[in-house]
Amino acid sequence: MSNKISNAFLTFNKEAPDHAKAWAEMVSSISKANVLDPKTTALIYISVLAVLGSENGIPYHVKLAKDAGATKEEIIHSVLIALPPAGHKVTQVLPLIVESYDGE
Repeated sequence: MSNKISNAFLTFNKEAPDHAKAWAEMVSSISKANVLDPKTTALIYISVLAVLGSENGIPYHVKLAKDAGATKEEIIHSVLIALPPAGHKVTQVLPLIVESYDGE
């Protein structure tokens, strides 16, 4: 699995550039207001993706977490911490996390 930006997001940028620009500005504003360190932010983001069942962003955000110093174990546990409130469905992203982390 590639750690590149998903085809869905690339299509969004190409086919709806005004919306994509607005989205990027919002994300940038939120990032500037964030007081968490990059590693913690990436781990939380991966956990949220797992809870939502969204695999599209997993490879990209695993790369961000790894680049910020997160170990594979930390990334996996950032997903598993969501087991009690979200249930077993969060484990569906674990194979992709391992593949993304190890494939880099």
